Amino acid sequence: MHLRLEGIITPMAAMPGALLPILHAVQDAFGHVPPACVPLIANALNLSRAEVHGVISFYHDFRSTPPGRHVLKLCRAEACQARGARELEAQLVSRLGIGFHETTADGSITLEPVYCLGNCACAPTAMLDGTVHGRLSTERMASLLDSCGVKK
Repeated sequence: MHLRLEGIITPMAAMPGALLPILHAVQDAFGHVPPACVPLIANALNLSRAEVHGVISFYHDFRSTPPGRHVLKLCRAEACQARGARELEAQLVSRLGIGFHETTADGSITLEPVYCLGNCACAPTAMLDGTVHGRLSTERMASLLDSCGVKK
């Protein structure tokens, strides 16, 4: 991991504002930002570990633990809330047995909140593995979960 990480950090370390691009590249490479990477990133950018960790914890898209095989992001913006996102959230919590920012015990799905997917006209909306799904009903959400192999 160390050599791979250096290959990510070194080309970007000298550019202004390198921390965010480095964190994105690390997450793209590993699926998350492993805690063991924080000291190496901090050292390369002459930052404290606390500064690097603060950025990771501030931005919701950064993870410090591996995600599930599928990542499901449920929109919680006003348009989606008004059109049924709360019911979808209740369905997800009930069926998956997890809340937001958690992964199922079998590692199949990570559930994350998102605060607008830019698909308000087709609310409620969710994103599964990078694909946006609009006009969701509890039936359509159940279908998405079935497609991920989630047990009923």
